[in-house]
Amino acid sequence: MHEFLPIDDVLPELIHAIKSRGMAVLQAPPGAGKTSRVPLALLKSGHVTGKIVMLEPRRLAARAAAERLAAQLGDAVGETVGYAMRGERKIGPNTRIEVVTEGILTRMIQSDPELPGVGAVIFDEFHERSLNADLGLALCIECRAALREDLALIVMSATLDAAPVAALLGDAPIITSKGRSFPVAHIFLPRPRAKGLRLENAMADLIETALNEQSGGILAFLPGEGEIRRTEALLVKRIGPNVALHPLFGAMKFQDQRAAIQPEVGGKRKIVLATSIAETSLTIEDVRVVVDGGLARRARFDPGTGMARLVTERASRAEAEQRAGRAGRLAPGTAYRLWAKGENGALPAYAPAEIETADLTDLALELALWGAPPEDLPFLTPPSPAALSEAQSLLNDLGALTKDGRITPHGNALARLPLHPRLGHMLTTAGPQAAELAALLNERDPLGRNAGADLSLRLRALKDRSLPKEVAARIGQEIKRLRKLTSNNGAAPLSLGAITALAYPDRIGQRRKGSAPRYVLSGGKGAAFEEDDSLSSAPYIVVTDTDGNPREARIRQAAQITLPDIRALYGDRIAWQNECVWSKRDRRVTTRSVEKLGALALDERIWKDAPEEDIAKAMLEGVRTLGLNLSAAERRFQTRVALLRQSGEDLPDMSEDALLENAEVWLLPYLSGIKTAEQFKTLSLLEPLKSRLTWEQTQRLDAAAPSHVETPLGRRIPVDYSHGTPEIELRLQEMFGTVKHPVVAGQALRVTLLSPAGRPVQTTTDIPAFWDTSYADVRKDMRGRYPKHPWPENPREADPTLRRKLRKS
Repeated sequence: MHEFLPIDDVLPELIHAIKSRGMAVLQAPPGAGKTSRVPLALLKSGHVTGKIVMLEPRRLAARAAAERLAAQLGDAVGETVGYAMRGERKIGPNTRIEVVTEGILTRMIQSDPELPGVGAVIFDEFHERSLNADLGLALCIECRAALREDLALIVMSATLDAAPVAALLGDAPIITSKGRSFPVAHIFLPRPRAKGLRLENAMADLIETALNEQSGGILAFLPGEGEIRRTEALLVKRIGPNVALHPLFGAMKFQDQRAAIQPEVGGKRKIVLATSIAETSLTIEDVRVVVDGGLARRARFDPGTGMARLVTERASRAEAEQRAGRAGRLAPGTAYRLWAKGENGALPAYAPAEIETADLTDLALELALWGAPPEDLPFLTPPSPAALSEAQSLLNDLGALTKDGRITPHGNALARLPLHPRLGHMLTTAGPQAAELAALLNERDPLGRNAGADLSLRLRALKDRSLPKEVAARIGQEIKRLRKLTSNNGAAPLSLGAITALAYPDRIGQRRKGSAPRYVLSGGKGAAFEEDDSLSSAPYIVVTDTDGNPREARIRQAAQITLPDIRALYGDRIAWQNECVWSKRDRRVTTRSVEKLGALALDERIWKDAPEEDIAKAMLEGVRTLGLNLSAAERRFQTRVALLRQSGEDLPDMSEDALLENAEVWLLPYLSGIKTAEQFKTLSLLEPLKSRLTWEQTQRLDAAAPSHVETPLGRRIPVDYSHGTPEIELRLQEMFGTVKHPVVAGQALRVTLLSPAGRPVQTTTDIPAFWDTSYADVRKDMRGRYPKHPWPENPREADPTLRRKLRKS
């Protein structure tokens, strides 16, 4: 007699939905029993013909689920219930329930879209929104619509909003189960964690507090293996002999993972330090306490750099609730949280779907193999066009896709390999000699970041057997598996750098000029070594891992490569290109012929006969860098046009931003023969600016806002419109004889009258009134200062002049 689980109450409703609709979405909190009950109920119902395939997000969860299901039937795994994952399969001729990791389903559908022999597919823990689960569900929906109306689909989730999934399935029934009714008390920090306190120290303190205040096993959540190991080292010194300490993360041996989730013997208490691997699917039976560090580690891919990086960020509220629920699976529990209660509202509601953040190269290859663009498939979250385009570009470089996006025979071969297409291409091209490197790159860095970036150090450590036994054994097993996947294809022996470049054609790096170890990559991005890295002086490298910084990535792993190796591998992509470009450093146009591989300049020569048109276009880019640096006359013209535009005249925008944006139209024809910043400074822009106006517009401008006025002496003086009112400056004596104030465009001209030394003595918009009022005082003051200049009593009747008085003979 099996113990009662909450899911048992809704199983009849679920079976009815499958019988009547063939699809259902099942919402069930952690501990409800969906993983261990639903496949068996479906099998027992008799409504499914063929195998029941259930997807689990992780290898450990798939094994554990298969074992629990088999145990309920009294069978061994591999009989009625089996499992399949990369590199491991335990399935017999009588297997009816097959628990698989998510990538296995994709391979099954791509191999035969009709899924022969499969009657139902169950997506467990769909709220984790893995890329493979999203793709698998989209393909299953397509398969059901086009080929297999009888294929039953069940999507099971603990925290996901079920309505969008049900709509994606075509308004599938939503069935909701209650969870176990064991309460979980939440304990927050009294105040936010001090910024200077390291996570490991804070977690060790909080775990020790929980150990002293509560009973039962403790499950602590940390973002990654590094934090787990450092916390473990701190706790070993604090816990007594009656407490067993277990790490739990994805790269561990299965035996060690199993030890962490099984009940402790001998009456010992247990502390499990786990990554998000323990959030779902697994039941750790003796856990009564959760200590949550509040962080999660996710892969973030930046299509702008073409690189992915692991980032540590705040966990979502859904993840925090999922983690806390582990404390109440079998009895009332307690969840300690390493953040203050006031910080809880700032957590994001849900973690992002992997399709929003991950490298989409695998997905792009699968879509090409399926033969449909992403917009034709029912994705719950469509992939980013930019990230998908970046992935397709890489696949084209690897020879997996044609330029128009169709899959090639080589792409078909890569899709069958359980490797990233980069590594698959490397393995199929270089043969068994690439297996060691592929195995290393497919694993977490075995030496860590402090060992330097050189990949040859990792290979040497593997051969010298200086790696930890567990790590060496895991990589060794992967090498054997990869060698079986390839044949000795007669490829010539290649250097480490050459083998690496097969996988990373876009990350061949060339050292920039200068003392700093900075590199430009063939894909156009920038990267740099730490100053003391052993590879920092290498002229050419191949980068396999960086910190993903979008400005200039820090190189974590790389291999040195020689220029002859680059030419041997990618000679068909290397070509001479003529370049006519603006050099910011030299402040001039440079013309050269460059031998290029992507963004790398392998050799260069002077380009002597560059066309004038190309030089002018390059100079135009220089102008955009330098700015226009308009003269006073050019700015006056700019101001006149702006004034008329403000009054409603249809004239072109003469602001500097607009001028630079449209410089090809008005400036390019005048740049012939100009190659340097100094030459550009001597170019008058007044005529090019005037060329922007038609003859009619010029006439309206000159009438409404003339550029100059004529003085009584016949001199033309420029009018300044920059302050809104037209104004001029001139010597006072030049206005003698003026009896009517000058007017421009219907406005009185503001006139600043200057002394013989050029200093302002009066500003007026009514010169006749000035003669009648203030002139007498000005005359009295100026006669003493400038006795050699005329200061007549009646300026109205005097002749204008710029001369001094004539000497008496």
